[in-house]
Amino acid sequence: MTQAYCVKCRKKVEIKDPKKVTMKNGRPATKGVCPSCSTGVYRIGK
Repeated sequence: MTQAYCVKCRKKVEIKDPKKVTMKNGRPATKGVCPSCSTGVYRIGK
């Protein structure tokens, strides 16, 4: 599973419902939701 930093919880969390996205500049990223507080989290890279 992919981890991302949740700003609201102030810790690294496993991404819930991860989706692969491509940013405007062509770099890959992963977008999802924090499992504990339902805040959107974003991870740049594979």
